[in-house]
Amino acid sequence: MTTGSKIGVVFSKAFHILTGKKMIIAKSQKDLDKMRAVGELIADVREALRVMVVPGVTTLELNAVAEKMMRDAGSIPTFIGYAPHGMIPFPFAICASVNEAIVHGFSTAIPLKDGDVVSLDMACTYHGFVGDTAMTVPVGDVSDELKQLIRVTEECLAFGIEQCHINNRVGDIGAVIQQHAENFGYGIVRDYTGHGIGRSMHEAPQIPNYGRQGTKEKIRAGYCFAIEPMLNLGTHETKTLADKWTVVTKDGKASAHAEHTLAVTPDGPEILTLTKAQKLALKKGKTETVAA
Repeated sequence: MTTGSKIGVVFSKAFHILTGKKMIIAKSQKDLDKMRAVGELIADVREALRVMVVPGVTTLELNAVAEKMMRDAGSIPTFIGYAPHGMIPFPFAICASVNEAIVHGFSTAIPLKDGDVVSLDMACTYHGFVGDTAMTVPVGDVSDELKQLIRVTEECLAFGIEQCHINNRVGDIGAVIQQHAENFGYGIVRDYTGHGIGRSMHEAPQIPNYGRQGTKEKIRAGYCFAIEPMLNLGTHETKTLADKWTVVTKDGKASAHAEHTLAVTPDGPEILTLTKAQKLALKKGKTETVAA
C-alpha cells in the first residue's frame, strides 16, 4: 500500500494498528523537493568531515563540526536524543565508529591514528524530512586490505542503488549486495539493515544487505530508501558494548559502512545525499561510483 506523505503518515499508523505491519509511504513531488534539500544539506556535512579525517583529529571534533553545520543550516541533528525501544537517548550528532566498531559509535577525545578506519554516519531533519548518509574513511596510510574493504562496501552500495527501479523488489537490493560482498569473503552484517526514510528516519520497509531476487515488497515510484551495506573483514556476528549503543564485530576485525538516501523515480533511482558538485559531476558522467 502506498499514498502521499502527509495523508500517508495517518494511514500508515492506522494500517500498523490494524495489521501489525508498517505501510510504505510514497512521497509526493513536493515531498521529494524537501528530501532533495535535506539530502544535499547532509551531503555537505559528510564531505566537510571527509577532509577533516587525518591522524590526530578526534571524533569529538568531527561531531562538533557536524552539529554546528547542521544547526547553522537550520536543520536538527536527527541522532541527538534518538531513543528507540526504551534505549538511552543517543548523545551525539554523528555516529563515529572506529576500526572494529560497525555502527552507533560514540564520539571520543581519543585521536585517530595512522592506519585506522572510521565510519561516520549522520542524519539531519530539515523542513520535516530526514536525510541520512554514511561513509568509511581511511586515516592516513591504511593497509591494502582495508582499502579494498572500503572500496567493495561502496561498490555494494552502488549495486544496491542500481536495483531501485519501479517494479523491482526490495529483495533484489540485498541480493546484489550479498553476491558482491561474498565474492570477497566478507561478513555481511545481518543485525542492522537499511530502511525506508522520509518524515521519520526509519520507515518501512527494512532493507537487509542480503536476500533473494524477486522477493519482498514491490518497488514503486515515490519510495525513498536509505541503503547502507555494512561489511566486516571477518565474521558477520556482532556484539554491543557497555554504552548500550556501540556495535562491534565479534571477532574484533575491521568493518566498513556506506550509505545514501535515494528516491525511486520513473527515470530510475535518484541519489539525494549528494552535494551540488557531486550531482553535477554525476550528470556529466565524471564520477566513477555513486558511493563516493
